[in-house]
Amino acid sequence: MGAAGAARRGGVRRGVVLIRRAEGRDAGRLTRLVRSSRAYEGRYASMVEGYRVGPDYIEAHRVFVAVEEIPGEEGPGERVLGFYSLMVEPAELDLMFVSDQAQGYGIGRRLVEHMRGEARRAGIDRVRVVSHPPAEGFYRSVGARTVGTVPANPPAVMWDRPELVFPVDPVGAGNPVGPVGPVVDSGAGE
Repeated sequence: MGAAGAARRGGVRRGVVLIRRAEGRDAGRLTRLVRSSRAYEGRYASMVEGYRVGPDYIEAHRVFVAVEEIPGEEGPGERVLGFYSLMVEPAELDLMFVSDQAQGYGIGRRLVEHMRGEARRAGIDRVRVVSHPPAEGFYRSVGARTVGTVPANPPAVMWDRPELVFPVDPVGAGNPVGPVGPVVDSGAGE
């Protein structure tokens, strides 16, 4: 689908996509992204009902957000496309969401690449993911390996979840670490 088709259906336009460190001011938008995710409809709805990504969570963890810059008459704005949270001790991808309108444009893949870079900078050699069952295929497609299953834990989680691991290549193994900062990409998808 082209940029015009994407814009008609509310998808990502061909703008500049940045991945930057989340700030407390992002908390409301990240919370809305989680609660409105179609991946958590039906039987999974209870997982995100009342869920909150607060400024305290953002401050305490490595949370990064993918945004599309939007030019405006009163200055540039941005639209949140997705985000992730990397826990360092123990190394785990705690949260990862891509907005429904941005799915299929490579945003999730870019977030995973960024997460691996952050893990590498932190000296982490593998990152654990306890996946939402429908997301397992995506994680496997971007390099995670299934290592087991985490059993249901009622009433919080009513279903078994796949456990995966992302290997993180060390610096110098074909994955140089550049300066820490925003990643700029001028395309909107693959």
